[in-house]
Amino acid sequence: MTLATRERKPPWFKAPFPGGERFGHIKSLLREQSLHTVCEEARCPNIGECFNAGTATFMILGDTCTRACGYCAVNSGRPGAVDPLEPVRLARTVATLGLDYAVITSVNRDDLPDGGASIFAACIRAVRHARPTCDVEVLIPDFMGDIEALRAVLDAGPSVLNHNTETVPRLYRGVRSKGDYARTLDVFRHARETAPTVPLKTGIMLGLGETAQELEAVFVDLREAGVTLLTLGQYLRPTPKHLPVAEYVHPDEFARLREVALGLGFRHVESGPLVRSSYHARAQAIAAD
Repeated sequence: MTLATRERKPPWFKAPFPGGERFGHIKSLLREQSLHTVCEEARCPNIGECFNAGTATFMILGDTCTRACGYCAVNSGRPGAVDPLEPVRLARTVATLGLDYAVITSVNRDDLPDGGASIFAACIRAVRHARPTCDVEVLIPDFMGDIEALRAVLDAGPSVLNHNTETVPRLYRGVRSKGDYARTLDVFRHARETAPTVPLKTGIMLGLGETAQELEAVFVDLREAGVTLLTLGQYLRPTPKHLPVAEYVHPDEFARLREVALGLGFRHVESGPLVRSSYHARAQAIAAD
């Protein structure tokens, strides 16, 4: 048992143990198609709820990230080769599951000239071909600021473009390896200019040592950059090698921050200790229309 699992958590941290027939079916299908989900790789506490509802966040471009962020449970190191057939397998899985909403994310692939943008675009198009009624949300990396890579993804027509801000500027150096707050805001600004009708979304982790004032300042920056959908969730330490939890934020504070964000003009805000980037993603997309 790791330190992370032994740490005493507040009483509001309760998630059902993942199980059920559909949960097992989806896991089996993912293995058959050699696909990964961020639900599993990032140890999401909502995996049982989402899998049993027939939804999953697919993680493309392998399961090894070129960055080693202080909060993230995904493997880091030297990734393998890109599989050109991955979009086909992903689309086949979405069609088999009969999904009406799919979320596609990836590890960071700074080793690739376009950061993997072409595979994102191919996945969007393949899913649309295999399952025309399925909306596709993408949760993208920053592509190291490559505007052409961002444009390639947007040209494929995602229903929502998501890029996680993760934390406040003061904490970026220790939290986001190779990340840059200004670059994150630029992703949204360029996306708004390139595809003004595509809703923009982001997520922030709480409990890393940020202050309420810093969070509210970030909300203002995000709105000015064009973001309309927001998720706020509690950071949970995956292993003793990762950053410690500075604070377990009370649900009342999550509720207060939600009202602050809505007051600034966000169209939809999911805010709570167990909320993650893709939690209730379809409901958020509907709210953005």
